[in-house]
Amino acid sequence: MMQDSPAVEHLIGIRLRETAQADDYKLSGFELHVGDICIVETAAGTAFGEVRRPRRELPDFKRDQAFRRVVGKATTSEAQEWRARREREKRAIETGGVKAREKGLLIKVVDVEIEPDGSRVTVYFNAEERVDFRDLVRDLAREFHARIEMRQIGARDTTKALDGIGPCGRQLCCSSYLRKFEPISVKMAKAQDMPLTDSRLLGNCGRLKCCLLYEFSTYEELRSRLPRVNTPCDVACGGGGCMAGKVRSLRVLKESVVVGFPDGTEAEIPLSELTWEGRPHVTLAGPEGAKPRP
Repeated sequence: MMQDSPAVEHLIGIRLRETAQADDYKLSGFELHVGDICIVETAAGTAFGEVRRPRRELPDFKRDQAFRRVVGKATTSEAQEWRARREREKRAIETGGVKAREKGLLIKVVDVEIEPDGSRVTVYFNAEERVDFRDLVRDLAREFHARIEMRQIGARDTTKALDGIGPCGRQLCCSSYLRKFEPISVKMAKAQDMPLTDSRLLGNCGRLKCCLLYEFSTYEELRSRLPRVNTPCDVACGGGGCMAGKVRSLRVLKESVVVGFPDGTEAEIPLSELTWEGRPHVTLAGPEGAKPRP
């Protein structure tokens, strides 16, 4: 007797809010398409969301991961109510900004979330300094006839919510795929020999660019193989001899250094032709096993 093959599991990308990224949910038993409104499992129970990525087969390497499930497709009336609430939230952002300006508050209203029953309104805002928003809360409570909750978010979260195009010409990394912000420090710019006074180090949020982190580990690894600036060194010459010099600057990606010689001349020397005191022993894995690097 033949047994039925197990049902193929699918993942589908759904976002719960317009300012949020789409997350993967397990889908089985019914069809959903991009733009559909559906009901999904959440930590607090269930919530409505919008399909942003079409379904795809669950990859083998993700079968051990836990995914929340899609409960079902929203009815026509539920979808209409969800979209109407989103429109109210957009208008509430404008209203919040107007009310804040009327009170002379230096804040930027970034997003507004209205509970389905309308009993609570959460206002997400950004401010550079401490703000007394008690009068604003009272005005908003009268405007929306609901309990008002103010939540301050940082510059990076603000830019992530507002989205935009980076200097590279692509959608901002924080809005497109980054799930969390990693600490970015000036050390990462120094490791890449970037001028610290260059405004191009700053992203749309006014903070150090997240992409400084991408190449940092590579630069750290390459720098560990190179001597420090001002380190005395010997450069291999023809005939088996060598010439003494001092490291003037590094060419990290090229794995070479600029060496200054006693006669005042300089030359770019590849790492393979350079020796210095305390040089690390580096091995490279070749086709026949690990071999020492010269």
